[in-house]
Amino acid sequence: MPVSVTMPRLGESVTEGTVTRWLKQEGERVEADEPLLEVSTDKVDTEIPSPAAGVLSRIVVGEDETAEVGSELAVIAGDGETPAQQAPAQQAPAQQAPAQQAPAQPAPQAEPEPAAPTTPSTETPVGQEAPAPQTAAPTSGDGTAVKMPALGESVTEGTVTRWLKQVGDAVEVDEPLLEVSTDKVDTEIPSPVAGTLLEIKVPEDETADVGAVLAVVGTPGSAPAAPPAPDPAPSAPAPQAAAPAPARPAAPAQPEPPLVESAPAPAARPAEQAAPAAAAPAPAAAPAPAAPATETVKANGAGDAGYVTPLVRKLAADKGVDLATLTGTGVGGRIRKQDVLEAAEKKAVPAPAQPSRPAAAATPKPAPSPLRGRTEKLTRIRATIARRMVESLQVSAQLTTVVEVDVTKIAQLRSRAKNDFFAKHGVKLSFMPFFALAAVEALRAHPVVNASIDQEAGTVTYHDGEHLAIAVDTEKGLVVPVIRDAGDLNLAGLAKRIADVAERTRANRISPDELSGGTFTLTNTGSRGALFDTPIINQPQVGILGTGAVVKRAVVLDDPDLGEVIVPRSMVYLALSYDHRLVDGADAARFLVTLKDRLEAGQFEGDLGLS
Repeated sequence: MPVSVTMPRLGESVTEGTVTRWLKQEGERVEADEPLLEVSTDKVDTEIPSPAAGVLSRIVVGEDETAEVGSELAVIAGDGETPAQQAPAQQAPAQQAPAQQAPAQPAPQAEPEPAAPTTPSTETPVGQEAPAPQTAAPTSGDGTAVKMPALGESVTEGTVTRWLKQVGDAVEVDEPLLEVSTDKVDTEIPSPVAGTLLEIKVPEDETADVGAVLAVVGTPGSAPAAPPAPDPAPSAPAPQAAAPAPARPAAPAQPEPPLVESAPAPAARPAEQAAPAAAAPAPAAAPAPAAPATETVKANGAGDAGYVTPLVRKLAADKGVDLATLTGTGVGGRIRKQDVLEAAEKKAVPAPAQPSRPAAAATPKPAPSPLRGRTEKLTRIRATIARRMVESLQVSAQLTTVVEVDVTKIAQLRSRAKNDFFAKHGVKLSFMPFFALAAVEALRAHPVVNASIDQEAGTVTYHDGEHLAIAVDTEKGLVVPVIRDAGDLNLAGLAKRIADVAERTRANRISPDELSGGTFTLTNTGSRGALFDTPIINQPQVGILGTGAVVKRAVVLDDPDLGEVIVPRSMVYLALSYDHRLVDGADAARFLVTLKDRLEAGQFEGDLGLS
């Protein structure tokens, strides 16, 4: 009997969910616990599995529609309860019967016509051609749509940044097809089925809504059906089907037969498929450009998998990077934009490191940027950052307090422990874990800085955990992943978590759920040499701490024996931006003094295993 698929409860206080994508379509068979659809709520995005094996006979709630918890989403019928699923399987034999009658009875055309209303429109031209194309006609209609998935809460669209496969390429289940960028995360979209990429509907650098069809993947036999549409191929059998030719009233039906005619060449490109159709002119034109293209791909430093997008090629040319010298870090060894940027950065490192040469020769002029004089559309993440920063300044009263901290003891501890620390924990011991640890300890003592304010409701929430957001500089802009319950971690734990989220953020492997929920933010403004700045609060937080560059300079100290002395010390500025609606200047100063005292004391030997 039919089984109802209902909206499950997806968390406390969640009363409804939105269907973001159907993974199965009506008439398709599903197995028990096989994912049927994707659902998004204000807390989580998840897949809903099928409660039983059978056929998806009816979809009740369409994509982008909202349903309450417990309401019916779809109906699963048993194999013998609906003929809808069996129709596609019987379609090919049904088409072959009238097709075989067509050559025997060319004059009466009434027999192929009755079959047209009962089958898809693609059968009409197929039934009028020779029997050979008819086996591939239903194959071209069996393609599976690859849709834009929901990539996080409140994400409604994504931009296609790169196609990893091209039309005609074979793909496996879950093999990455393309890369998509949103304002929260960049990710790869896998193929839902094995087969051949028949059609690309959204090209690179174009934006599509969640649920929109990005591509079509079909059976391997229909691989070349999508790219070519040569008219010479069907013109050859035209004398055999002189009677059926006038029976084609609609021109749009003609592309289907040429698609089938080219089926024997599954691995050929569009230019190469035209060659078998016209044997005389093709050898001189089609194969010639195809060979250099293959050689170019193999010369990209990544072997057969070295497909390089035009964007990456242009960037490499602008940066003076030889693609043949790179080893790609993308899927299958593909060279990505990050690889080119890293190679360009490494290439630029030796230039300033020439202390033996005269000062004039050791300071070359900076190369002009290729962006000079250009007007470009804002990227999604840059537009999002711009909007949120302006909103933050508009919604809260922000100001910044700065203190100077002597971290000489920490610098000395790092020198003693950094090698053993790296050997034991696998990450470098930078100043950031020390700042993070001192910050979360100070947040516990001063919860007003680890809070959020709702001015309309007239309430303030003091958070029961220190969820530390870390600002990470990436090539696409500033991204802020969150280390949850950072107050429960020791120095080594913070060091590993900071390194982990930073690496995964820069590699576009951070999940959308890790980009929200922070209660306080730490940003290392000194990573590029800045002494300090006035960071903008990440709403709805009320505080953000900026750490400047640690520099050695002469400082006046009071020595008990020598009096005032001038000595070199490692110094850093810490800048706290805070929301004056909740945090007063005295609160900010107390928080910073607690932070300063902890760092200047330098009592981290126990965390580092030092006596």
